[in-house]
Amino acid sequence: MTAALPTRSPAPPTPGTRAGLREWLALAVLFLPTLLVAVDNTVLGFALPAISRALRPEATTLLWIVDVYPLVLAGLLVAMGGLGDRIGRRRLLLTGITGFGAVSLLAAFATDGAHLVAARAALGLFGAMLMPSVLAILRTVFVDRTRRRLALAIWATAFAAGAALGPIVGGLLLEHFWWGSVFLVNVPVAVLVLVAGPLVLPESRMADPGRPDLAGVALSMLAAVPAVLAIHTVGEHGFTAAAAVEAVVAAAAGALFVRRCRRLPGRGRRPLIDLDLFASPVVRAAVLANAATMFAQTGLLFFAAQYLQLVLGRSPLAAGLVLVPGMIATILAGLGAAALARRIPMRVLVPAGLSLAAAGYASCTGLDVGSGTALLLVAAILIGAGIGLSETITNDAILAAAPVERAGSASAVGETAYELGAVLGTAVLGSVLSAVYRAAVELPAGAGAELPPGDEPARQTLGGAVDVAAGLPGPAADALLGSARQAFALGVDVTAGVGAATLLLVALTVVLGLRRRAGPGRSARGGPAGAPAGRAHDRPTPVR
Repeated sequence: MTAALPTRSPAPPTPGTRAGLREWLALAVLFLPTLLVAVDNTVLGFALPAISRALRPEATTLLWIVDVYPLVLAGLLVAMGGLGDRIGRRRLLLTGITGFGAVSLLAAFATDGAHLVAARAALGLFGAMLMPSVLAILRTVFVDRTRRRLALAIWATAFAAGAALGPIVGGLLLEHFWWGSVFLVNVPVAVLVLVAGPLVLPESRMADPGRPDLAGVALSMLAAVPAVLAIHTVGEHGFTAAAAVEAVVAAAAGALFVRRCRRLPGRGRRPLIDLDLFASPVVRAAVLANAATMFAQTGLLFFAAQYLQLVLGRSPLAAGLVLVPGMIATILAGLGAAALARRIPMRVLVPAGLSLAAAGYASCTGLDVGSGTALLLVAAILIGAGIGLSETITNDAILAAAPVERAGSASAVGETAYELGAVLGTAVLGSVLSAVYRAAVELPAGAGAELPPGDEPARQTLGGAVDVAAGLPGPAADALLGSARQAFALGVDVTAGVGAATLLLVALTVVLGLRRRAGPGRSARGGPAGAPAGRAHDRPTPVR
């Protein structure tokens, strides 16, 4: 499958103009890759039991099937954002969507765990081309700040809609087809983008990109990939020597990358990232909040899917439906945030959203092995509303802080924060849940003898306990399942408490970071005094 790139493309809007039909059609096309990536993330979690039965991967391989995608994605986002600025954001988007669709076909027909890990890594490569390109094109299309906030709110609903559709589509497919069908849903979406993209998306790139900073690309990857890998290692094995080496490599490469980005402008060259962006407390707060929102979302999906299916005994489809109201809350809150941002400052809206999400996590501390469906539904609504309220404002702040010609690089910064937050959500909260479970589960008398020699899967995960119980006599199986479910519910309670505390800490950090008003000489919109609204280089939302 190859993308046909036309020689002509729709012209980008003139700064100061209002969005018309073509701009909103462009937003509809940009909505699709985001929807695709979001569905791909959530549908996999519900397909893991079927994948495990069909391919029989080792436990480590099964973890890598999940984790290799965000690992590769996070490591390449900054490099791909800079590449899109140079060669054209639309060109990179169409290349990425072509590869994503093609690799999805390969993943659907994987014959073993290693094959699927490789396919997921390739999906991460092409996914890294999509997200910076999508946001950079959106920044180019919607030059009016108010319209852009609304467009960002609508675009952000793709994450919520995809997260909601993933379990539902996955549940329906898994009940009627083989596990590979969950990857095939990517193909028609990819084809639609390839057909519609060249018709409505304008091409944009740097006017004078200069020489490519290949050393900067290498250093950015060498900083991001080991950093994410260190988080993964700590989450899986604790603080080991390997994790320490990975962290040291990431820190050293990161320091060299920052040094290079600071020195290149003095030599008349463009660095991969404009570090002046981080001089703004608004951008720093926005990046931190972006990571926190994904931390909250992935952490919820990690334990909610297992709790609903393995503790309460719901089917994948029924479990997915419980989480749908939370995704709808994300959509409504995101749309509301675009209107509220005209009257309420970022330093109020973003901490309010994070606090709502913290309240949702706090409510999860009451889940037990009985009837926790209603409580989890309320928690999902609170967390979803908090995410929607926060991420619309933070994305706008990051995009507005960068000149339009560096929109790809700025978008990559925000997206990298998302991916790091996603990895942290699974690694940190997953580690807490696993540690509490292992400490609390008790094997009933007679069950231990039935476990495989040298391996105790029932002590490691709730899924392992369910598998072991299937081969035990009735009383022993009931005792094992009862203990495992109690231990898992306790783990959820502790994990939710850690999640709530983390979100409150980030909310407080954002409040303190934005406590000062905009300095003298700034307009009420946050740009230089007298600067026209909607100019090509908007400034962040003012801190009032």
